[in-house]
Amino acid sequence: MTRENTLETRGETFFLNLRFMLIVTVFVGNAIEPLISRMDGMHSLYLWIFSFHMPLFVLVTGYFARKSLTGSAGRKVLLQIAMQYLIFQSLYSALDVSLFHVSNIHHSFFAPYLLLWFLASHACWRLLMLGMGKWSRAAQITFAVAAGVAVGYLQLDGVWFSISRTFVYLPFFVIGYHFSFSTFAKWVQKYVKIAAAAFSVLIFALLAVLGSGFPMGWLYGSMTYMQLGAGEWYAGLYRLAVYALQITASLAFLGWVPYQVSRMTDWGRRTLYVFLLHGFIVRLAAISGVYAYIGNAAGTALLLLCAILSTVLLAQPGVKRLLHPIVEPSVDWMITLQRTALRRTP
Repeated sequence: MTRENTLETRGETFFLNLRFMLIVTVFVGNAIEPLISRMDGMHSLYLWIFSFHMPLFVLVTGYFARKSLTGSAGRKVLLQIAMQYLIFQSLYSALDVSLFHVSNIHHSFFAPYLLLWFLASHACWRLLMLGMGKWSRAAQITFAVAAGVAVGYLQLDGVWFSISRTFVYLPFFVIGYHFSFSTFAKWVQKYVKIAAAAFSVLIFALLAVLGSGFPMGWLYGSMTYMQLGAGEWYAGLYRLAVYALQITASLAFLGWVPYQVSRMTDWGRRTLYVFLLHGFIVRLAAISGVYAYIGNAAGTALLLLCAILSTVLLAQPGVKRLLHPIVEPSVDWMITLQRTALRRTP
């Protein structure tokens, strides 16, 4: 095996480990959300998680996208994202109308249901990268940051078409697409990783002490500056400051990610199943009334343990075998129809 192949394998292992750790934080973050208004510890944990988990998740998505961005592989991924979106937007919306009744939800295919914004934005990130294909790396990143800042000035509800989050998180997708694991591994050795992990803990402590009044909307990426109460012409500077926080917190969290192959690496291959399915568990827990009984350290510890164990469970091969047709629907028939139509076109 050549040195390049070895680095590529190590990079894939690292990012699969990271992807699983991030999906744990996604599940935990959504699971503790009903508690953050009445438990300071959960608010601090929630704030810390949101300082890095979505930026890093988008970065990882960009990293893996470079193998399937163009050509037939790219078209297949876009078609599959579209099918996933149609299936789960329908399922979640139907259950919301009949069972969940989440407030402030637009039941429309043009307004992604809660977590499904990521699917809509993922398709857009891929299309935007294709459009920027001939640009230099610096030009792509500059445009992405400028667009992420500019979208906050638009006078619209950012939930429609997931337009706000698409551009707010675009810089992280571009960075992930161009991420050099060899350079990262060269500089981030043992002691650097330890220091980064320690700094991640420090960020948590600082957010716990200073973050009580921090407006969470800035970390969601789904709201305009006007919706966030920042109508000043220089509101874009606040977003740049949030970017700085997110990049710092993300780099610090990378110190926790192991380079070695483990069970976590295998689980990281099936995080899509956790992402698309965990929302059902979280919403069912919310309407069950269980949160009314959680008010102490023991209850929150049990909740966190259940979220972690559920993440592991949903990442098992058996779940993929059972739900593969729904989570990863085949789009070969669509490609075949397209090819047939093209052959018949005079």
